[in-house]
Amino acid sequence: MDAKRLKKLLEQVREHKVSPDEALQQLKNLPFEDLGFAKVDHHRALRTGVPEVIFGPGKTPAHLAEIFATLAARGNNVLATRVSPEQAKAVKRKVRRVKFEESARALVLRQHSEQYGKGSIVVISAGTSDMPVAEEAAVTAELMGNVVERVYDVGVAGLHRLLAHKDALQRARVLVVCAGMEGALPSVVGGLVGVPVIAVPTSVGYGAAFGGLTALLGMINSCASNVTVVNIDNGFGAAYVASMINRI
Repeated sequence: MDAKRLKKLLEQVREHKVSPDEALQQLKNLPFEDLGFAKVDHHRALRTGVPEVIFGPGKTPAHLAEIFATLAARGNNVLATRVSPEQAKAVKRKVRRVKFEESARALVLRQHSEQYGKGSIVVISAGTSDMPVAEEAAVTAELMGNVVERVYDVGVAGLHRLLAHKDALQRARVLVVCAGMEGALPSVVGGLVGVPVIAVPTSVGYGAAFGGLTALLGMINSCASNVTVVNIDNGFGAAYVASMINRI
């Protein structure tokens, strides 16, 4: 239940198209539904504008499938991140229309296609090894109602590749930049645009990359003042914030 659907329901009650009892039936599981092992937050879209998102790791396939199906029954778009193939199979047995975005490791159910973003979000990856994190960001941003452009494999080892996409960079309202190794790409992008850049350090690199810590520290120390940073490999978090910015 989001604000738009709730307003429509209240208008239908006022116009006697829906009875108070029927409306109560639709609202009975607000603010949450207790499944015994999980409390599914149906109220979150009203509070934040985005329905609850499911984090896959640590959940059994059966539990993930039950949570996903419960959210799907409310008519919203549904997203589960960091999903294993076994979890995806379990969900597909309950929700036929779900799509497993393997490159993003995400399960996606699109039940409406409203566009909430006021501009485009450009998602950039430094290398092809950073693409899983970039795809998590891109898929998340799309499901949250944004126009998304992908610019992949444009790292600092060959900056001419990035500059070939300068038109896409300059028309973006917000950018998400995913990079491992030394994490230099967000600073370069930040110096080319006048909009927010959300940097995502990835756990890509040899030993001294320390699983993304080197990239994280490099991005935090960026000399580009429009760059902010999320946690290592957190494509979802970057896309969520980018989506919020793009709605303002």
